[in-house]
Amino acid sequence: MSSSEEKVHITVLLPAGRLPLDIMQAALDLASRYDLEIYLSILQNLRLLNVPQTAAEEIKATLAALGADFKAPDKFPIPRVCVGKPHCNLGIIDTKELSEKILAKFAGRTKTKAKLKIAISACTLSCSGTKTSDIGIVAGRNGYDIFAGGKGGPAPKLGRLIKKEVDEDEMLRTIEILIDFHDSKTLGKQRMIKLLDDPDFPFPGI
Repeated sequence: MSSSEEKVHITVLLPAGRLPLDIMQAALDLASRYDLEIYLSILQNLRLLNVPQTAAEEIKATLAALGADFKAPDKFPIPRVCVGKPHCNLGIIDTKELSEKILAKFAGRTKTKAKLKIAISACTLSCSGTKTSDIGIVAGRNGYDIFAGGKGGPAPKLGRLIKKEVDEDEMLRTIEILIDFHDSKTLGKQRMIKLLDDPDFPFPGI
């Protein structure tokens, strides 16, 4: 392999931040074979760095055979989660279970705009960054609070509270309305914060 060969990276999606052991072992084997770096991203995915372009398809095929899915345009965003119940004594909900429900509900969508971020927190401490995500879901003792339009970066903004102490069904409906609105108003990459003052924004805030 030439040192000047073009390098790429491969991002393996990890729902609820869980890394299956067989995929972890395969990633380690591939990293050793091709002299790769493994990066666990802040969005809770696994990224293989410095992948030789000529080996990329073989590496993806090896991981895909184990059930791995990969980052690609138009895929529905995997929620970022805190570890949640029962692994945290402050957790009110099982964040893995809720993430799976959200992904199942939106599995049939054929297009979702890039840059949209969803976060789930099992309690009001919001360890997963729910208040600085496009859509943030915070579990409380009496239901879910939902935030919209948060962002990080050099000028961070807290999301707007749009629903308070709602049940799971209403929370899922709210996510769907927000995503439909975002898709209808954007042609490419755009954060939700830029749409909060749109006259058609479906939730006035609390």
